[in-house]
Amino acid sequence: MRSASVSRRTAETDVAVSIALDGTGKAEISTGVGFLDHMLELFARHGLFDLTVKVTGDLHVDQHHTTEDTGIALGQAILQALGDKKGISRYADIHLPMDETLTRVALDISGRPFLVFRTTFPTEKIGVFDTELVREFFQAFAINAGLTLHVETLYGENSHHIAESCFKGLARALRQAVALDPREEGRVPSTKGTL
Repeated sequence: MRSASVSRRTAETDVAVSIALDGTGKAEISTGVGFLDHMLELFARHGLFDLTVKVTGDLHVDQHHTTEDTGIALGQAILQALGDKKGISRYADIHLPMDETLTRVALDISGRPFLVFRTTFPTEKIGVFDTELVREFFQAFAINAGLTLHVETLYGENSHHIAESCFKGLARALRQAVALDPREEGRVPSTKGTL
């Protein structure tokens, strides 16, 4: 099973992440940020990743460091779990509907980290969660996982639905991209021979 664990401790957060890419969608999430917990549970379930996330953060300041550092550690864990990337499908894209919202997610497990995030939120908060932190999470995640990641919400009105469509879209696209392609026969899917 392709899996990895990452621990990351700073003066602002203490993050521990474990992921199994070939899992069943089991999740044990505790970040101290309820909305982020919800999004990571969705990510695990729809990606069929077994995911454990435990975070202690400086929530007395705000939720920024906890959210960003969780994205960093999760990205690092996925990168480690992919190993040499032999046999993976590499590319994937999906249109993810969530009620009135439709989000497109496309990604390349390229080793060339880049984020295009064309999603806006009609409100500044979802409960007590700052909606601007969705982009912060995706940025930290893409850079540390080595992904070229494009996220664009084509339309939507409800901030919760918009965020959820982004996370579910990421999960479904990543699930396809990390899948092993039997036709690759253990080769790295690149003419360069490495990703």
